[in-house]
Amino acid sequence: MEDDAGANRPVHPALPDPMTATTATLYTVRQGAAWITLNRPEQRNALSAALVNELHAHLQAALADDAVRAIVLTGAGSAFCAGADLKSPPGQVVDGQQSVSLATVLALMQDCTKPVIGAINGAAFAGGLGLVGACDLVITVDEAPYSFSEVKIGVIPAVISVVCLPKLGPLHGMKLFLTGERFSGTEAVGYGLAHQAVPAAQLQATVDALVATLAAGGPIAVGECKKLVRRIPTLDRDTAFAEASEWSARMFRSPEAAEGMAAFREKRKPNWIKP
Repeated sequence: MEDDAGANRPVHPALPDPMTATTATLYTVRQGAAWITLNRPEQRNALSAALVNELHAHLQAALADDAVRAIVLTGAGSAFCAGADLKSPPGQVVDGQQSVSLATVLALMQDCTKPVIGAINGAAFAGGLGLVGACDLVITVDEAPYSFSEVKIGVIPAVISVVCLPKLGPLHGMKLFLTGERFSGTEAVGYGLAHQAVPAAQLQATVDALVATLAAGGPIAVGECKKLVRRIPTLDRDTAFAEASEWSARMFRSPEAAEGMAAFREKRKPNWIKP
């Protein structure tokens, strides 16, 4: 939704192999992570119908691949994502077929059993912040500009509010939605949208280290933790205790737990069972 003269300047190294390019995205698997790169740098990776369709397909491919323990979402060029492509927005009819909606993609990111990491390499505006909000873990370039810029063109961040407001809360959400003001990646950490802000040159290594840390956990347990974090806060206290107790007992009875505890006793790395 905004222009940047430096749109084609890379801000982090080692993007995935461009030979895997489709039309609007890149997809590669390395070191246990599926890297999905929004690949419209001339349009600052704006969310077109085609891009969202491809993103949805890549997420499904990553979920079906047993070699993938985590999914990393990033952008090509200087921007992460400038929001919706107003000429070809997600969800419109393309070639006689309804394209995938942004809401469908955001829900899949949250509901899938594998952790989704946002490697926010540059500017994240409007709908691009929806992708940030739907990620489970977010590492951002410290100077990356952010903005819920919808009010600047007379609309509202309606769909993305579903994934962003639980992180922002009403205090920060009210300010950022109403003003559309810019804030940095470092400030995004304070607002609850990101977990860590790093210099651009450190983004790749920081994300790789996070992927390795996630791979040390049981794949089923990691997926159940995603569910736990979103489920428990929606319950009243007594229901939460009852549900969590049953959940804990079920996990302790699982083959994955048996392997994890055996590996701990035997002082070896677990041989995790495929989910």
